[in-house]
Amino acid sequence: MKRTWTIIGVADVNRSFNWYQTLFGQPESSPAHDYFGQILDADGTVLLCLHKWGSHEHPTLVSPDRAEPGNGLLLFFRVDDFDEALSRARTLVGRLEEEPQTNPATGTREFALRDPDGYYVMISALT
Repeated sequence: MKRTWTIIGVADVNRSFNWYQTLFGQPESSPAHDYFGQILDADGTVLLCLHKWGSHEHPTLVSPDRAEPGNGLLLFFRVDDFDEALSRARTLVGRLEEEPQTNPATGTREFALRDPDGYYVMISALT
């Protein structure tokens, strides 16, 4: 088995940690560190890692000023509670980037929003 640990640079790990927990309907908890946190599924699978910009001198996480956060990246999550995720998403942002629609290529419902750091987040129904 192989897993991807997607790591994104964020300004405030705690804020982003809480934002993603709310989006995914997870119990509130705190990240392990002020510079790094992992959003985990109920079974312990890593869904997303949050890394404070500039910590630990990683070349691609030095500063958001070097490139717009999310350029070339689409955070795409499949969820088994689409309608509930949509309701939670609407409490997190003033407007969605894409209103709920059915993707003609996949036949699944999806919507999109921006996270606190400007990353484009697509939520798709897991059928």
